[in-house]
Parts: sequence; structure tokens; C-alpha cells
Amino acid sequence: MSESCDVLVIGGGPAGSSIAALLAEKNWRVVLAEKDRHPRFHIGESLLPLSLPYLERLGVLDEVERIGLRKYAAEFDSIYHGKRSVFRFGEALDKSHPYAFEVKRSEFDHVLFKNAARKGVEVHEGCRVTSVELNGDRVVSVKATDEHGAERVWQPRFLVDASGRDTFLADRLGIKERNKRHSSAAIFGHFEGAERRSGLDEGNISIYWFDHGWFWMIPLKGDLMSVGAVCWPYYLKSRRTPVEQFFFDTIALCPLVQARLANARLVSPVTATGNYSYMSRRMRGKNYLLIGDAFAFIDPVFSSGVHFALHGAVSGAETVDGILREPETAERRLAQYEKSARHGLKTFSWFIYRVTTPAMRDLIIYPNNRFRIKEGVISLLAGDLYRNTPIASKLAMFKLIYYLKTLFDPLNSYAALKRRRQNIAS
Repeated sequence: MSESCDVLVIGGGPAGSSIAALLAEKNWRVVLAEKDRHPRFHIGESLLPLSLPYLERLGVLDEVERIGLRKYAAEFDSIYHGKRSVFRFGEALDKSHPYAFEVKRSEFDHVLFKNAARKGVEVHEGCRVTSVELNGDRVVSVKATDEHGAERVWQPRFLVDASGRDTFLADRLGIKERNKRHSSAAIFGHFEGAERRSGLDEGNISIYWFDHGWFWMIPLKGDLMSVGAVCWPYYLKSRRTPVEQFFFDTIALCPLVQARLANARLVSPVTATGNYSYMSRRMRGKNYLLIGDAFAFIDPVFSSGVHFALHGAVSGAETVDGILREPETAERRLAQYEKSARHGLKTFSWFIYRVTTPAMRDLIIYPNNRFRIKEGVISLLAGDLYRNTPIASKLAMFKLIYYLKTLFDPLNSYAALKRRRQNIAS
């Protein structure tokens, strides 16, 4: 037998738990199906300052404060320049959001999931959605199987796909595509005893370039450090040793990272992923919506994944609520939602596609605040994309300087472009 509900949400990560909680607050019957059980491991541990208002709106900011480590800055370390550049969030165009948090995602996601249940969402853990029935571009029913093999069938008025990189709907609709403008893979693990910055800089996320991509170092509460290398896929394909040994060999390629791990101990399994940069051709149908990573994932370099998920949840909740109340407005509301979501992706993507180029490395390591350009870049790093702040003009000037710098260094710029095209095709 099938059950009806107002909204069915697939996935209990930040996007799914948040939109479910917000819609339940509006007195809709919301069902959330999550394939795993919380807490479960996930990467994406560095939050952005402009995510904090979303967490406050959800009513979980104090809980996140308790599990998180404050992050006041993002720092970029260059083996090519022998220099570190620090971007402090308190120096953004809007200086009222000076910090974010570094969090263990198992704890963070669990906080959001419990919040959804507390607000009245009907949650099903260990429940994997297996199929969807459509009539044209409208979802009719969704089937799922729990961990005991029992089948559930729901007939939702609206379906939200927040399945993350499982991309449930995108796969079944055949709309998921490899990103033609970017390609990246990752290898990562957790360490104890890694060197940490002192004082307010303890929680800084550190980004290090090296010849095959870049590293992250994210300090977590206690004595844990998340370390990962984001590389061109060709590099991971070259692996001929066990994954843990390959990880340590990769760390050795960046002496600055290796030095901070000299007295550290690996305390987790090492995980490697293949190319995980993708985008779906569509974001919506007549009564469904793809949010967060279920629609697209570009690259973790600016810690944008959770921020997009939370923005998508808050904006999506208003969209879905409006559609349920006024079905005739569905097309207009969904179009507005999609325009906002794509704007954020496009703004971040321009920087992500170029972050390893010589020109971008120079501009980040030697930032210039003439015309408040550096403040605009910090605002981007803080996730300030959806408010009425003058970030667009600052980023436009930054892009102009980037293109001029590229033009006046043609040999290095051409070599970087050629290498990038080869890497994407690999």
C-alpha cells in the first residue's frame, strides 16, 4: 500500500534535513528517507560565515557552536612563492560575520537530522529509495526499501532530491553529466598530533598548492586534523601502491604539509575518490526539485558544498511552501529558485576553474585591496553571494585584473591552459 504525504525528501544530509525541518515548521506532512544511519562519516568539514544565519534560522546554531571550532580565516600557502596569505572574514565588505566553524560532519549532520525529527518530520533511517514513477515530468510515486527488506511506497505532492553525490533523480532521469570545464579527484584522511596555528588562527583552513592540485588542512575540535589532496584525476590513476602509502607519497610532494604532519599519526582509513565534478542538465520538474550536491558538485576548494546545501534548503523551503499553497505559481517559483542557485554556482565556479593557474596564485598570495577588491574576494570566501552587498563590482574588477595578468604573461598562461585541457580530458 502506498502512503501520501505533502513532501518527500530523499537524503538526510545538510540539504535534506534542513529543508525537511523548515517545511515541517510550516505544518506540512514531510517524510525524510535516509539510506544510512546517523552519525556517519562525510567530508566537507569547513563551513562558511554566511552559513551561520541559516543555522540560526534552523535553530541549531548553539549546538553547532558546541561541536565546532571557530574559523576566523582562510589561508593560502604557496611552495611557489615561499609565502602565506591570510584572508580574514572580519575584513570582508560586511564585517558582521567574522567567523565560521570547522566541524566533524558526522556530528554536524546528526545535529541537523535530529532537528528535523524534533520539528515533526517523519524520518526513516536505513531506508534506501530505489525507484521513482513519473507521469511526464511529474513525480507520481517513490519506492524505498528499509534495512530489513520491507518496501515503502509514497505518493508525495512534491519531491525534494537531496541525495547528495548519490544523485538519485539525475541518474534515473539521465541528466547527470561530467563537468566539461573541470575535473578533480581526492584522497584524504584524519590525523592526530598535526601542527596547529596558535590563538585565533587555530581554526583556520589552510590550502596548499602543489604540482598536481592542492591540499586542504582543516583543524577540528580536540586534536584532529582533516587532510586531503584534491588532484587532477590522471594523478590518482597513476597509483601503483596501496592507497595509504600513495597518500603519504602525495603529502611528501608538498613539504609545507609534510612539515605540519611530521609528528602526526594517521587515525582514520585513507579514502580516495575518482572524478567527482559533475552537473545535471535540469534542476526541477513540475513537482520535484534537486538541491545541493544532488544537482551539482564542482570542487571543495572554497568549502562551498554545505553552504550551497543550506542556501538551497532555506530558499527551497520557501519555494515548495509557496507551490503547495498556490500550485498555479509553481513554474514562476521554481524558475526563481533555479536562477538563484545557478548564480551561486556560476560565481564560485569561475574561481574554482582557475584556482591552480599561475595568475590566480599570484593574485591570492599578493592580494590588493585597491577599490576594496580584496574585501570582495573575502566576501566570496565567506559565502556572501545572495544578499544585497556590492560584491559583484569588486569581483568584476578582480576578474579584469586576472585577465590582464594572464595577457601579459602569455607563455605561462598558455602552458597552464594547455595543461588544464589535457587534465580535464584525462
